Amino acid sequence: MTTVEDQEAGSAAIGVGSVNPSSAERPAPEPDSPGPPTAARGRVAELHGLRAQVVRGPSDKATEAQHAKGKLTARERIDLLLDEGSFREVEPLRRHRATGFGLEGKKPHTDGVIVGWGTVHGRTVFTYAHDFRIFGGALGEAHAQKIHKIMDMAIAAGAPLVSLNDGAGARIQEGVTALAGYGGIFQRNTRASGVIPQISVMLGPCAGGAAYSPALTDFIFMVRETSQMFITGPDVVQAVTGEKISQNGLGGADVHSGVSGVSHFAYDDEQSCIEEVRFLLSLLPQNNREMPPAAPTDDPVDRRNDSLLDLVPADGNRPYDMRKVIEEIVDHGEFLEIHERWATNVLCVLARIDGHVTGIIANQPQSLAGVLDINASEKAARFVQMCDAFNIPLVTMLDVPGFLPGVDQEHDGIIRHGAKLLYAYCNATVPRIQLILRKAYGGAYIVMDSRSIGADLSYAWPTNEIAVMGAEGAANVIFRRDINGAEDPEATRAQKIKEYKTELMHPYYAAERGLVDDVIDPAETRAVLASALAMLRTKHADLPSRKHGNPPM
Repeated sequence: MTTVEDQEAGSAAIGVGSVNPSSAERPAPEPDSPGPPTAARGRVAELHGLRAQVVRGPSDKATEAQHAKGKLTARERIDLLLDEGSFREVEPLRRHRATGFGLEGKKPHTDGVIVGWGTVHGRTVFTYAHDFRIFGGALGEAHAQKIHKIMDMAIAAGAPLVSLNDGAGARIQEGVTALAGYGGIFQRNTRASGVIPQISVMLGPCAGGAAYSPALTDFIFMVRETSQMFITGPDVVQAVTGEKISQNGLGGADVHSGVSGVSHFAYDDEQSCIEEVRFLLSLLPQNNREMPPAAPTDDPVDRRNDSLLDLVPADGNRPYDMRKVIEEIVDHGEFLEIHERWATNVLCVLARIDGHVTGIIANQPQSLAGVLDINASEKAARFVQMCDAFNIPLVTMLDVPGFLPGVDQEHDGIIRHGAKLLYAYCNATVPRIQLILRKAYGGAYIVMDSRSIGADLSYAWPTNEIAVMGAEGAANVIFRRDINGAEDPEATRAQKIKEYKTELMHPYYAAERGLVDDVIDPAETRAVLASALAMLRTKHADLPSRKHGNPPM
């Protein structure tokens, strides 16, 4: 929640340069005017003057203070987000009606939040931006009602909603009515979930209950040094636990993008952050009834990927960078990685193949050998759900040795967390293609969108190894007695490993049993995926009638 210092600082800035329309001086007639202005012209001139004051904000001093913190003003942020000249503001003259604690004498226009709509790459986008210069961006009753209104408009219009967050929490002076305002925001976040894309851009503090609104949205962007999110601040943490920590150390951009997984993206400055928001919007549909926007490409759909033969070692124990594989396959090697710094053993990216947006989930052999663990399962599950909600087809690229073993993983609930990924895939009705590059062992093979849980197509490279476990482990279990009783246990073990590989792990074993649709030349991967995705573009699948499922928690 907002601190008294934040709100007092915001309130102090309001008195400078504020306008009361009842006492505002009307502009004098133009020198070359033939006579005094008509009543209508005077009123219009007054309106323009009032609008200009609203756009300028509470005072130059407040703006300078905002810039001194390395932060842009709310309107400067909106200008970066939306196409030039496209913003249409809603309720710019709104004021609060609260009294007490000096509020009756401080009634700035906008009440500390700017709401409206515009376009991004020519498509409608709704937005609201907290103005930290007014009451520290704190949320009061009128402030909340403006946000409620623009959220309702976004849902009704079927267009994305982007919140530019820079507020100190609930307005203390308005008490419980401010808290109720957050309830209305949370309810609308939930109602809009899976219906329209919701993006939260954190550009300042977000503390207490206010942090739950971004958590309910599809994507969270943060800026290093200037944005923080936490439920209880450093002072409370120190008082309760004795731990001393800074605001950035507790809830800064690097913490939430690399440790907690709360934030999907982190950037060094607001300009690059908001530019990436625009790029993300170019990859998303307007709503759940539309397909993502296609874009013409001059990257040949049948371009061969001969470099993949060298990028991916045949030896399953040798690591490589899965990002380079993705770069080779997608249009012009361009993609947007989600949660780049969190759960790095799995990659989740949005890219285009033959001009059409595709979601790619891939194990990353460079990190923990690409195993699935709790965080990777949650990361991939949320990404699968987002893609399914917004009609984005899925390509899953496997090189997975299994789930990460360990007491901590079991005690922390790897079973229920792994089940989240399984549930997400089984529930998804978008086109789904599985591609097995090398290892695909045990339950991780099943969970990573195997044919048995509903993948439309499954392809494999000739280097694939699909099995319950690796040959070494399997031979030690199956042939334990033979190995232990042999005169040369190591030679016997090597022989049995070779035997197991020959019988059950050759690259065509799964294809012979119909669990893989085809074994393909890696150099033809792009062409094969593009052709399959084109065929599946008209796929239609219905789920059983139900109120909603009950996914694992």
